[in-house]
Amino acid sequence: MNNILVLPMVIPVLAGILLIFLRPYIKTQRWISLGVMIANIGISIYILNRIQSEGILRLDFGGWEPPFGILFVADSFSAILVLTTSIVTAVCLLYSFSSIGKAHENMFFYSFVNFLVAGVNGSFLTGDLFNLYVCFEIMLLASYVLIALGGKKIQLKESVKYVAINVLSSWFFLIGIAYLYGTVGTLNMAHLSERIAESGQTPILTVISILFLVVFSLKSGLLLYYWLPGSYSAPPTAVAALFGALLTKVGIYAMFRVFTLIFYHEPGITHTIIGVLAGLTLIGGSIGAIAYKDLRQIVSYNVVIAVGFILVGLAVLTPEAIEGSIYYLMHDMLVKGLLFLIAGTMITLTGMTNIDYMSGLIRNYPFLGWMFFIVMLSLTGIPPFSGFIGKVLVGQGTVDAGAYILLALAFLSSIFVLYSLLRVFLNCFWGETIISEEDEIPMKKGWLIPCVLLTLATIGLGLGAESVAIYVSDAANTLLNPNIYIDAVLHD
Repeated sequence: MNNILVLPMVIPVLAGILLIFLRPYIKTQRWISLGVMIANIGISIYILNRIQSEGILRLDFGGWEPPFGILFVADSFSAILVLTTSIVTAVCLLYSFSSIGKAHENMFFYSFVNFLVAGVNGSFLTGDLFNLYVCFEIMLLASYVLIALGGKKIQLKESVKYVAINVLSSWFFLIGIAYLYGTVGTLNMAHLSERIAESGQTPILTVISILFLVVFSLKSGLLLYYWLPGSYSAPPTAVAALFGALLTKVGIYAMFRVFTLIFYHEPGITHTIIGVLAGLTLIGGSIGAIAYKDLRQIVSYNVVIAVGFILVGLAVLTPEAIEGSIYYLMHDMLVKGLLFLIAGTMITLTGMTNIDYMSGLIRNYPFLGWMFFIVMLSLTGIPPFSGFIGKVLVGQGTVDAGAYILLALAFLSSIFVLYSLLRVFLNCFWGETIISEEDEIPMKKGWLIPCVLLTLATIGLGLGAESVAIYVSDAANTLLNPNIYIDAVLHD
């Protein structure tokens, strides 16, 4: 019955391969891709509810029981992220139908979106560190193609930087895996946790943990984020939205999993470093968000701010902070996807990227303007939108931990988010319109409907926070109590 755990990864892989042979049939590719994501939404909801009634689910490949075989493990944390990934990807696919263009669609765009999602979902579900590396690489290989698809000069320039930083981090990842296996003799996450708990986290293991911290920091955009704003602003809007919503979140997930399950014995070292990096990332992201007038750069630096904010919860490691980070992770995946879609639509409608040259758009496109306003309130943490509950819980967790500097930086960053997006809103949507009636480009339903769906999602997550509380609470409880995960994997 647990075979269902492999479907969120296998279905996109099979679909991606099938779509290669359906290259001339664009409409068929579109609806198969959308159908795969809708199927994944249903599967992940089913898995999430089974976890609540049966506990953590495990699938052993080939009948090899852990720690000897490959396995997938689904707890509430991973299932929540698989569900959110499927929702965001489905909406971005809807947007791409009207925006990506047949030239891109003929270059296997939908195949590589499916491969990207397969890598993301595999990363969330794997219970083995080496397979986490493999799934990372599947995701990254697909993203290398998507970032360069179309071959524009800026795409090629930014893709070189993007590929270089990820190849470097993957090399460090392999080194870390080799040293860890040489030291402990296993790569099964639950078995690693049990062995390290039995022997104690020795200095060599702490050094290895810092190496993993460097790897996941590079992949999530924590501190070493100089590659991120350019890379996320170069590809087409639908691809940029997928990148902004998903890619950094896989690195964040890996950091939460590894530093709550495996390397949690020396928080005075590892979690202090995470806290320092999160604080510096909040500062750097905030400066970047207000320093630029290019809309794509402003949006990308808001991704950086969110990475720092989410990892504040991991740094302080209190129940409220972890719950807040999970809420905010869900919120950020939805809202960053929406923010990129709206920003890309604004650029398409005006032909401009500099906010100083946009004005009065709310007169021409009122729906777009008010959706941007809702995004701004949600990212700032204004109730009743989805960012509020996460910010409150992370704030409460930092107070409980006495981490007042992180508390101050986290909430100062909210002011910078508000300022950066309010500046866009006032510059671009208010004032005298720059678009005459003759030059006005009609708003396509294919652009508007995906944005409306994600806007409703951020409102729904905010108003319905209580309905998802049971899942978030269970996810936080599993992260904070490694024995729950270990027992489900090794002793079930």
